[in-house]
Amino acid sequence: MRINHALRIAAGVAALALAVTACGGGSNKTATQNAANGKLTIGIKFDQPGLGLLNKDGSHSGFDVDVATYVAGKLGVKPENITWKEAPSAQRETLIQNGQVDFIAATYSITDSRKQKVDFAGPYYIAGQSLLVRSDNTDITGPDSLNGNKKLCSVKGSTPAQYVKDHYAKEVQLQEYDTYSLCVEALKSGSVDAVTTDDIILRGYAAQSPGALKLVGQPFTTEKYGIGLKKGDTDSRGKINDAIQAMIDDGSWKAALEKEFGATGLQIPAPPQVDRY
Repeated sequence: MRINHALRIAAGVAALALAVTACGGGSNKTATQNAANGKLTIGIKFDQPGLGLLNKDGSHSGFDVDVATYVAGKLGVKPENITWKEAPSAQRETLIQNGQVDFIAATYSITDSRKQKVDFAGPYYIAGQSLLVRSDNTDITGPDSLNGNKKLCSVKGSTPAQYVKDHYAKEVQLQEYDTYSLCVEALKSGSVDAVTTDDIILRGYAAQSPGALKLVGQPFTTEKYGIGLKKGDTDSRGKINDAIQAMIDDGSWKAALEKEFGATGLQIPAPPQVDRY
């Protein structure tokens, strides 16, 4: 009786463990180890035109996708063996820490606070915070002009709207949505007066709605986009840094930017210096 009871308990525990594993537990392997098996899971944005976009046919496009695909290739993984996973801003560290992705390339700014939780390769692009408004707007010309209870939108898990309030416009009303695409829809409908995030992100949205939206003012921060991966995975970080440098050196980096943003009038900047900290 006691043996049967113990066996039933053991079986129940095993079943529970199996269920937990099946419900989304991630891999404990490093990015390099998974790449050696010919497959990678990479986190990107699904709603950022020009950077990380899920297209109607199920494909993915954008500069972040181009960078991630190039890096994967250097690690020995073909494009068809990449699994793309959506990485909303507020979930990026969790996805990495839980092993649900091998790395993330999703307009992911390198900051000291984030480096406490994850490691970064790169940067592979340097952006700057800016403002997006409706094309008929004439009174918003930069962050200082957002006073007077104007409504400013950004996303949860990101900090640009609070930065504007802390440094430029204490009277601004902050609105948060889950994604920038929702912010842009709120801007189009008149629910908010401006959207703030990195200029290259806003440029992609403006290009998606010709004549309806415009960027105003000059960039007022420096945002270094990195590829985020599990903290302590120095081997993978070194190999990803090598891949980023190779993309810059062989011209693929510039070609990708021209492909994704050439029609928007973006002046292709000098490539960033890879930081091998």
